Amino acid sequence: MNSDAKQVRWLLVVALTVQFLVSLDMSVVNVALPDIRSDLGFGRDGLLWVVNAYALAFGGLLMLGGRLADLIGSRRVLTAGLVLFGVASLAGGLAQSPGALVAARAVQGAGAAALAPVAFALIALAFPAGPARSRALGLWGMAGAAGGAVGVLAGGLLTDAAGWRSVMLVNVPIVVFALAASVRTGLTARPVRTGARLDVTGALLATAGTTLLVLGLVRTADHSWGSATTLGTLGAAVLLLAAFIAVELRTASPLLRPGLLKGRPVLTANLFCLLLSSGQFAAFYFVSLHLQLVLGYGPTAAGAAFLPFCVGVVAGSVLATRTVATLGTRRLLAAGGAIAALGMAGFAATATADGGFLHSILGPSLVTSFGVGLCFVPLGTAATTGVVPGETGMASGLLNSARQVGGSLGLAVLVTVAAQVTGGGSGRPELAAGHAAAFWVCAGLLAAAALAALVLLPAGERASAPAEPEGAAGVS
Repeated sequence: MNSDAKQVRWLLVVALTVQFLVSLDMSVVNVALPDIRSDLGFGRDGLLWVVNAYALAFGGLLMLGGRLADLIGSRRVLTAGLVLFGVASLAGGLAQSPGALVAARAVQGAGAAALAPVAFALIALAFPAGPARSRALGLWGMAGAAGGAVGVLAGGLLTDAAGWRSVMLVNVPIVVFALAASVRTGLTARPVRTGARLDVTGALLATAGTTLLVLGLVRTADHSWGSATTLGTLGAAVLLLAAFIAVELRTASPLLRPGLLKGRPVLTANLFCLLLSSGQFAAFYFVSLHLQLVLGYGPTAAGAAFLPFCVGVVAGSVLATRTVATLGTRRLLAAGGAIAALGMAGFAATATADGGFLHSILGPSLVTSFGVGLCFVPLGTAATTGVVPGETGMASGLLNSARQVGGSLGLAVLVTVAAQVTGGGSGRPELAAGHAAAFWVCAGLLAAAALAALVLLPAGERASAPAEPEGAAGVS
C-alpha cells in the first residue's frame, strides 16, 4: 500500500472516530443523570442543563465550525476541537459543583461543533464521488448510529460499575487516540479556500440565532408553547436568523452562501435531515422511557435493548453503499424514509403496558434502523452534490445544523404531544398511551421526509463531484 492510500485510510479512521465520539456524548450522559443529581446536588431544573448546555453550544456553533474548516484548514479545526473536547471531558469528570459540570458540558458542545462538520467534510474532500465515497459515507452513518446506541448502553454500564464520572472520562482516551491517528493522515494546515475572510457579523448572528432557537425548543417542557418565555425566545431567534440571511446576501465571503441551497440535492438533503432527525432523536428518547418506565427495564438492560438498532443500521448502510449508484439518491432516500416510518408505526401500534421486548421493541427497532441506515449514504451524497471543495465545511455545517435543530424541534413537539395524551397521569397505561402518540407523530415525520425526497429530487438523480477531489495529502 502506498503512502497516499495509507493516509486516506487513517483519515477515514479519524473521521469515523470523531463521528462516533460526538454521537456517543449526545446519549452517554442521559442514564447517569439521577446519580449526577444526588452527588452534586442539582435541582430538577438545573439537571436539565447538563443536557441542554451541550445541545446549545453544539447547535449554535455548528455553522461557524464548518466554515472555519474551509478558511483556516481542517487540521487546525480538528486539533482544536479534539483538545477542547478532551479537556472539557476531563474537567467534567472531575467537577465538584453543578456549575462546573454545566460549564464543562458547554465547552464539550463547542468542541463537538468543530468536530462534527470536519468529520463529514474530510470524507467529501478525500474520497472521489462514486463507490469509494459511498463506502465511506456508509461507514460514517454506521459510526454515528453506533455512537448513539453504544452511548445508551455504555452510560448504564459505566454508571453502575464506576460511577457517573466515568461517562465523562471515557471520552479522554478516545480523544487521545484520534489526535494520535490524525498525525498519520497527512493533513496539512493549508485552508481549502484561500483569500477569504471570516464573516464575523454573520457568524455572530447565526450563532446567536441558532442558540436561541435551540434554547426555545429545549425549554418547552418547562415553558408552554404559548408562554411569553417561549414566544419571546423563538421570536428573537427568527429575527436574528432573518438578519443573518440579509447579511449573507450582501457579504463577499458569507458564512453560508445562499446560492448553496439553490441546488435541489443540497436543499432536499437538509430538509430530509431535518425531518429524519426530528423523528429519530425523539424516538430514541421515548423508546428509552418506554423501556424503563413502562416495561420496567433497568439502565443497563435498557441500553442493551438498543443494540438491535445498530444491526439494522449496518444492514441498511451496506445495502445503500452497494445500490446507490444504480438506484440513485431519490429512490434510496424515499425508500429509507418510508421503511423507517413503517418501523415507527410498529412502535406506536405495540406500545402498550403489557408489551415485551420481542413484541414491542425488537421488530420495530430492526425495521426502523434498516430504513434509517438506507438514508445515510444518499443523504451525504446529496448534501455534497455541486459543492466545490472550498465550501465543503459550509455544506457540512449546514447539514449538521439541520440535524441538531431537527432533533431539538422533534423532541420539543413530541414531549408536548405525549404530555397532552397522558394528561398528567403517571401510571403505566397512561405513559404507554403518551409514548404511542409520540411514535405515531415520529412515523408521520419520517413519511414526510420520504415524500420530500420524491417531490424535490428529480427522477434518476445522480450525484457528481464538481471538481477533482483532493487526496489525503492535500486535504487541509
